[in-house]
Amino acid sequence: MAKNIRLKVARTEKEMSQQQLADAVEVTRQTISAIERGDYNPTINLCIKICKALGVTLNDLFWEG
Repeated sequence: MAKNIRLKVARTEKEMSQQQLADAVEVTRQTISAIERGDYNPTINLCIKICKALGVTLNDLFWEG
């Protein structure tokens, strides 16, 4: 699985730490870290929560196009 650089970029542009994003979407910091590293494939519901927390679309973060 590829690293999710777009997630990390979007998070840092919002000046959010992994912990702050994790708290906003009700998961652990380790889960956010694993998603960014490409070690964890989040559910669609978690993807939606992350997008809402960061103010971006699913296409922006998770789909190649």
